Amino acid sequence: MVRRPEIVAELSGNHDGSLKRAFRLMDLAVANGADAIKIQTYTEDSLTLDSTRPEFMITGGLWKGQTLYDLYKMAKTPREWMKPMFEYASDKGISLFSSPFSLEDVDVLEKAGCPRYKIASFELNYPELIAYCARTGKPLVISTGLATLEEVDLAVSTARDNGCTDLTLLHCESRYPADPRTFNLNTIPFFKERYGCKAGLSDHALGDALDVAAAVLGADMIEKHFTDDRSLGSVDAAFSMEPQDLQALRRDTENAVLSLGTKEIRLMPEDIENRKGRRSAYLVRPLKKGEVLSLDHIRIVRPGLGMEPYLISEVLGKRALTDLDAPQPLERRFFS
Repeated sequence: MVRRPEIVAELSGNHDGSLKRAFRLMDLAVANGADAIKIQTYTEDSLTLDSTRPEFMITGGLWKGQTLYDLYKMAKTPREWMKPMFEYASDKGISLFSSPFSLEDVDVLEKAGCPRYKIASFELNYPELIAYCARTGKPLVISTGLATLEEVDLAVSTARDNGCTDLTLLHCESRYPADPRTFNLNTIPFFKERYGCKAGLSDHALGDALDVAAAVLGADMIEKHFTDDRSLGSVDAAFSMEPQDLQALRRDTENAVLSLGTKEIRLMPEDIENRKGRRSAYLVRPLKKGEVLSLDHIRIVRPGLGMEPYLISEVLGKRALTDLDAPQPLERRFFS
């Protein structure tokens, strides 16, 4: 039976450098339907070089004109926030985890009590980081955007060879925002079949149509960026959910999964009652006792109080056991 996916609200840099705002976003996400909160743990120096060489400049998209170094410096969730954030989550009963981007980040998160780790899609080609996270013995989530099948194979084997026993792979289109037409959601059941693991969607598209489809395909997790107000223009605001979007995501994925039901034909109690509105066989000409029933005596009409139309062959050509008035529902017990 397909279950509702776990909904993860990614805060990323939408805290705008304020720990107080990060706390508020955590509370707001949970209040509006998130099952868990994810953050990112890195420093600008652990990710890139402080350089204005062309390859370090962002030339298009949301962050055009910035250097990689300046972007990461602006968007980071500082390492010194880890302990207070995980303490806050523990006090509030919030499920919080993080994406580390270096081995040092993992060490910081271990001290803070991070319960599971996420490997971002751009880090999937960093087997040392995957192995280091896996060796903690904690659940591991890996986004697969930009990866080839061979690279996903390597990431999975690296995780498992280093002790990971709880793995979730997320299909991901690593564009910000992502165009729904570029997604290949059948990757979700493919991952489940190929690797025997959990699978889901890391979604950077607006709206929840893709998430509903992913839920129907059996997604175990759906991760989307979250903010309180896109108009405030935080670093990831353009492709982040607002509270009402998160509510809709929770409601729509839950309804989609509930609608799948089971692989059978079933009737609900209200269906039984509504069957009375269908067609049935009615006697439209009176019959005397002993008279033979023919098609001339019958019409197939609504309501459905008489015999089912596909059963009238059982009484055609038989004799009435008593005088029968018309119109009335045709019943088998009248004939012999």
